[in-house]
Amino acid sequence: MAGIGSSNYWEDLRKQARQLENELDLKLVSFSKLCTSYSSSRDGRRGDTSDTTPLLNNSTQDRMFDTMSVEIEQLLAKLTLVNDKMAEYTNTPGTASLNAALMHTLQRHRDILQDYTHEFHKTKGNFLAIREREDLLGSVRKDIETYKSGSGVNNRRTELFLKEHEHLRNIAMATKENMTSQRGMLKSIQSRVNTLANRFPTINNLIQRINLRKRRDSLILGTVIGVCTILLLLYAFH
Repeated sequence: MAGIGSSNYWEDLRKQARQLENELDLKLVSFSKLCTSYSSSRDGRRGDTSDTTPLLNNSTQDRMFDTMSVEIEQLLAKLTLVNDKMAEYTNTPGTASLNAALMHTLQRHRDILQDYTHEFHKTKGNFLAIREREDLLGSVRKDIETYKSGSGVNNRRTELFLKEHEHLRNIAMATKENMTSQRGMLKSIQSRVNTLANRFPTINNLIQRINLRKRRDSLILGTVIGVCTILLLLYAFH
């Protein structure tokens, strides 16, 4: 490394470190304001559920967040490299007499780098947590709006279903009443027939004789048919 033993090299490293620290300080202030304004703007739009509200992933603030995150990470990497070079310089021969002062200066720059790194990750984590929360709330609000918009259709379907159910119920009740009426009519006719039979025994006896004769004729006919069938079978196998 050219001129590594010269004091000018050390001063150049300190100058680079201070310049990077100043840039990081300004970037981190802007980064913190971005996160704060992001949260406030989302709170202000929380009541707006129209379709014209831009999605978070396409918002200008999200793009600014991504850009600034990359810029800050690059500055932190550069400052880390400068600190490493300063640490390397304190270990070179010929710096023993100045080592205490150099180490003190190096430690101060390291502390600043550590503070900036911690602040960056804290602010970035808060931003991501806010965005994740807003994404979740936005999804819930969208589901609610979808449910509300579809509730009218659901109510209409429910109303039609209830009307159809009532119509079928009325048909069933009418059918039940008709069957009950017919059953009562049949019982009435049977009762009248029994009354007539009991009132006119002669007619009742005549009906019974007719039924007996029909049974007898059926038996005779069945017997004749059976005998004929047997004779035919005997003749066929003779």
